[in-house]
Amino acid sequence: MHRRLSLSLALLATAVLPLAAAADDRDSTVLAGRLFPTLVQLKHDALPAPARALMVERTQRMTGCRTAACTLEAAHWTPAQAGLLTTAVPARAAAIERELAGLNNILSVYGHGQPPRYDAIDGPVGAAGSTRLAGDVAIAMQMSEVDAGAAYTAFDRSIAVAVGLLDTNDRLDAIRFEPINAGMNAAPFARARQFDWNAHPYTAIIVLGQGPDELTTPLSAGSKLRLKAAAQRYAAGDAPFIIVSGGAVHPRGTRSVEAVQMREALIARFGIPADAIIIEPYARHTTTNLRNAARLLAALQAPPRQPALVVSSPSHIDSVASSGFSDRNRRELGYVPGKVGSRISPYAITFVPAPESLRIDPMDPLDP
Repeated sequence: MHRRLSLSLALLATAVLPLAAAADDRDSTVLAGRLFPTLVQLKHDALPAPARALMVERTQRMTGCRTAACTLEAAHWTPAQAGLLTTAVPARAAAIERELAGLNNILSVYGHGQPPRYDAIDGPVGAAGSTRLAGDVAIAMQMSEVDAGAAYTAFDRSIAVAVGLLDTNDRLDAIRFEPINAGMNAAPFARARQFDWNAHPYTAIIVLGQGPDELTTPLSAGSKLRLKAAAQRYAAGDAPFIIVSGGAVHPRGTRSVEAVQMREALIARFGIPADAIIIEPYARHTTTNLRNAARLLAALQAPPRQPALVVSSPSHIDSVASSGFSDRNRRELGYVPGKVGSRISPYAITFVPAPESLRIDPMDPLDP
């Protein structure tokens, strides 16, 4: 009897103990790390006194907010605040500046309904001033309050606000296929670890996807043309891998990922081995097609100076080869993701990736 009573008391005591740790949301944690890899690693106690005081002030202000509008405004980083933080961590100043600019952009676009750079395919579900946008913002602010003790937002709650705004709009595109070397890419990544890159003139054939115009069309006619051209280059032994590049972009709201559809077509229609196809499922523009392909080649440990081969339609290759495309890259990315070289056919041009492509930039939060 005494033993049963002791056991009952012990179980009761265990039942009323507080939880040892918060239940971190894995998606929120991964998204925060993908968008803001530098910010989530910063520690208050490692900052100089002025920056520590700033973080205390920001925390107090956000904690004191009683409305969604107040929380959204308090999450914003002013130029003076951003400048103080970058000065405090000079070794990571450029990355911090990019990440804070991207964070503020998320607050403006998904919090206030400001137009994004490409409003035909990006932006919140609710229009500026709509009841839907206001409701989503209110929920996002509450999400950030619930997650205030989560590890991913320990540095500043504005990280949770930005993540919450994307989550309420179901825009978790940036982590949909993470880790990128797993899933459909596991086999080609494993093959690359044992590969002799010198056996082929090019590291990979990069296929630039073209999204369909209708939700019912899985693969556009333009993408089918590009796959035919890529399959011919692969059959000729030009490269050991085909990188198919394109996210869930066209038409707006689609769940169909261009890279996945192209991979399936290469396997079913051309008999390309699955371990020779690498999906790049995030790119939303030609600029990021090349940037993201450059990142994949670096992850595969391809020789950095060996060229890849970019394949697309003749008119698209004309665009990629133009000085205007270089200008667009500098305008939108801040750099050119690689050197476009010799055109070896109407459908193909060489490309040597640039190391700048490894920079993370959440200015496009769906593909940083």
